Amino acid sequence: MANEIENQNSKIKIRQVALAFLAHPDDAEILCAGTLVRLADAGWAIHIATCTAGDCGTMDKTRQEISAIRRAEGDVAAKLIGGTYHCLGEDDLCVCYDKPTIRKTLDLFRGIAPSLVFTHAAKDYMMDHEMCSLLARCASFGYGAPNASELPLIEGSGVPHLYYCDPVGGVDPLGQPVKPTTHVDITAVIDRKTEMLACHASQREWLRAHHGMDEYIDAMHRHGQSRGAEHGVDFAEAFVQHRGHPYPANDLLTDLLAG
Repeated sequence: MANEIENQNSKIKIRQVALAFLAHPDDAEILCAGTLVRLADAGWAIHIATCTAGDCGTMDKTRQEISAIRRAEGDVAAKLIGGTYHCLGEDDLCVCYDKPTIRKTLDLFRGIAPSLVFTHAAKDYMMDHEMCSLLARCASFGYGAPNASELPLIEGSGVPHLYYCDPVGGVDPLGQPVKPTTHVDITAVIDRKTEMLACHASQREWLRAHHGMDEYIDAMHRHGQSRGAEHGVDFAEAFVQHRGHPYPANDLLTDLLAG
C-alpha cells in the first residue's frame, strides 16, 4: 500500500500517489516535472501518463517509428525520479472526450488511485490539451465510484486534489494571462527537471522545424524564471487548483512544498 499522509483539513489519511495526466510525452517535463521531483523526494509515488505517444511529433518518421521513440523517452524520463510512465495510445490531434477514451482513462486512474492529479489547463493552445483536461476532470471525479470500472477498487481511492498546469507561455488561447492559485519553488531541482526534459531528444528537431523554436530547454527555463519572479524565487512552476464540489479545498501543494 502506498505511503499515506494526513490531510491537514480533514485529518483523513490520504495516499501519497501523484499522477500527471497530460496529452503528449514531454508535456509533464515542461509543465510540472519540478514539482514531481520534489514530491518524489518527499516519498510520493509518481506516475506520468499521456493520452498519446506523440505520433505527429516528427517531420521525417512514420507514426509507428516516432511513437516507439517517444514512449521510450517518456519511460526514461519518468524513471529518473523513480516514476512510472503510462500511455493511453490515442492519436495526436484526435484526443476525444468520448465513451471509449473516458473508459480507458477511468481504468488508468482506478489502477493508480491518485490522491494528487496534474493536468492541462481547461483552455489551452491546442485541443488535445483541452480534451485531456476534460478526461482528467471526469476520471478524478468518478474513478472511486465502485461501478466506474471493472478493475478492483484500491483502498483509499477518492476524489483527489486536482491542479491545472500552466498553458505554454502562461496565457490562454486568447492571449489573456492565467492567474495562478499556487506557485511551487523548483529552484533546487531545476537541473533535474532539465535532465528529464532533455530525455525527449526527438522533439528538438521537430519543434525547430514546425514551431520555429530552437530553444526547447531555454524556453522552459525562461518561463520558470518568470513564474519564479512572481514568487520571489529563481524558478517556480505555477498551477490553478480545481476547487469545485466535491474536490478538496485546501492547497495541498502549498501545504507540502512551501518553503
